[in-house]
Amino acid sequence: MVRLHGLMTALVTPFRGGEIDEKAYERLVDWQIKEGVNGIVVCGTTGESPTLTEDEQDRLIEIAVDVTARRVPVVVGTGSFDTADVIRRTQSATRLGADCALIVTPYYNKPGQEGLYQHFKAVHDSTEIPILLYNIPPRCVVDILPPTMQRLAQLPRIIGVKDSTGDLTRPVRTRLDCGPDFLQFCGDDLTASAFLAQGGIGCISVSGNVAPKLCTQMQDAWRAGDMPRFNELRDVLLPLHQAMFIETNPSPIKYAASLLGFMSDEVRLPMVPCQPTTKAQLAEVMQRVGLIVERAA
Repeated sequence: MVRLHGLMTALVTPFRGGEIDEKAYERLVDWQIKEGVNGIVVCGTTGESPTLTEDEQDRLIEIAVDVTARRVPVVVGTGSFDTADVIRRTQSATRLGADCALIVTPYYNKPGQEGLYQHFKAVHDSTEIPILLYNIPPRCVVDILPPTMQRLAQLPRIIGVKDSTGDLTRPVRTRLDCGPDFLQFCGDDLTASAFLAQGGIGCISVSGNVAPKLCTQMQDAWRAGDMPRFNELRDVLLPLHQAMFIETNPSPIKYAASLLGFMSDEVRLPMVPCQPTTKAQLAEVMQRVGLIVERAA
């Protein structure tokens, strides 16, 4: 069974001229590993998965698996609002070498709790790799409530959850209901530090795209019991986490990555690049955190 913990970066997808910038993606994946991350997440919301074609998603998985060369786990977002499509995507990711699937709750069609259970059970029963549930009510409207989470945790290959509920009582309840071996990853950088104290095992991070070392070191400090270092990193990173959501993700993080020279800040419609005022704020924060030396124009 794949071992997941600590900091896993939800990778952006670099574009150039409307196409995937494969070289930029290769550099980003390799840099993440060299900076010490514990895993990468491919084709998630931060990677603009709703706008990626099936062929593009497959290519991103191929690149990630090839570049990581098993140095860290590759988790692939395979969720959608169509159960049959999720099964097909998860089977494809398995064939391409993914270590785990991250599957978001079905959005738009708004299933009830029994529908959520049956959706995830159908995917579980039709695929082979471990599954992380992705619970993000602010984007998907539906919420995997604790009794449903407890039922799902009894399925052998549903190994944990990316919790983006924003409710810091939820990980305690989930730990009590699902047991200490059920992996809980925070889906929100802003609450990642508090989530650890509530029973979490790590964070699936947006900020990790530009600050992988600092974000990983914060997770490491917690596990080592080094509270002075943990508190220092928590406070240093807070302005960065806040800045990443001045506008809708992933526009801010892509601009921040462009300041590091990794890629352009190009996004696909209906997303648009950040406004000039936001870019100025992002550059200032990147400088304050020590990620760039001079403020970009």
